[in-house]
Amino acid sequence: MLQRPRRNRKSEVIRQMVQETHVSAANLIFPLFIIDGENQKTEVASMPGIYRYSIDNLLREVESCMNLGLKSFDLFPNISEELKDRYATESHRDESLYLRAIRAVKKEFPESCVITDVAMDPYSSDGHDGIVENGEILNDETLEVLGKMALAHARSGADIIAPSDMMDGRVGYIRQVLDDNGFTGVSIMSYSAKYASAFYGPFRDALNSAPKFGDKKTYQMNPANQREALIEARLDEAEGADFLMVKPALPYLDVIKLLKDDTELPIAAYNVSGEYAMVKAAIQKGWLNDQRAITEVLMSIRRAGATAILTYHAKEVLENKWL
Repeated sequence: MLQRPRRNRKSEVIRQMVQETHVSAANLIFPLFIIDGENQKTEVASMPGIYRYSIDNLLREVESCMNLGLKSFDLFPNISEELKDRYATESHRDESLYLRAIRAVKKEFPESCVITDVAMDPYSSDGHDGIVENGEILNDETLEVLGKMALAHARSGADIIAPSDMMDGRVGYIRQVLDDNGFTGVSIMSYSAKYASAFYGPFRDALNSAPKFGDKKTYQMNPANQREALIEARLDEAEGADFLMVKPALPYLDVIKLLKDDTELPIAAYNVSGEYAMVKAAIQKGWLNDQRAITEVLMSIRRAGATAILTYHAKEVLENKWL
C-alpha cells in the first residue's frame, strides 16, 4: 500500500498536532550586557538590537522581559580597562559592577533566574580566561580565582553559576567552594564543550574582552573534534555539574545531540553572538525572512537536544509572538 506522509501535513491544525519539537519562553535564556554609569544604553555595533545597559536600565529591560514570560538571564559585564589586572581581582570585589547588578536584579525580581558568567577574561588585563605566566595559561592557579568569583556570585544571589573558562577541574573546585560555604542549592551550568570558534567576535566587542595576545586554542576545544566533547562532559558531570553546555550552537548541533544521548543532565546550548549577527545581517539585507529564519534556528537547536537555549533572539521572538 502506498504510504502518504503528506496527509499529516495537509492543514495547520494537523501539522501542529503532530509537531515533535516545541520552543517556549521557558526554554530561553537572555544574555544581557552591563556597563557602569546611570541611564546608559549603548547598542553593540556588530549585534543590531542588542545593548549594553547600566544597572538602572538593566532593571527596566529585565522587567520588560519578565512581562513577556522570559525569566532567565545570563549577565555579562563590560569592565573599564583601569579596573583590569592579571588576577582579575575586580571579579570578586564586593562593590564591583557585576556583583551590584546581580544583587539589584535579584532584589527587584526575586522570581527571576540569574545565571552568572565565571571566567577571568572580562576582568583580565591579558584578556584570557586564566592567569598568564610567560605566555602560558596556568590551569590550577586559575581555579582559586574562579572559586572566589563563584562564591561572590552566590553570595550576591546568583541562581546558577556558569563557568565558561574551560580550565581542567574547575567544576569540581567550584562545587567544593560553594558547598563548603553553604551554597549547596546554587547550580552549576558548565560550559562543557566550548570550542575555539570564529563566532565569538561580536561578543568580545560588546565586552571589550578580546585576548591581548595569541588565541584560546590551548584551553578551548578544537572545532574538528566531536568525541572529545564526551570526555569534557563526563568529567563535568562527575565533578557535580547540573547542566552541560555546548558553545556555539549552530555549527555544533551534532555535539548537542551527542551529549544529549550520553547523559540524563539537561543540555544548554549558546546561540552565540556571531550566529546572531550573521542572521541579523542577512535579514537586514532582505535575504532572509526574520520570523522564519529565527524560529528555524531555535527549533533546530531544540531538535538537536538542547533543553535551554542562550540566545540574543529571546526577547524579540516573544515580543513578536513567533513561538
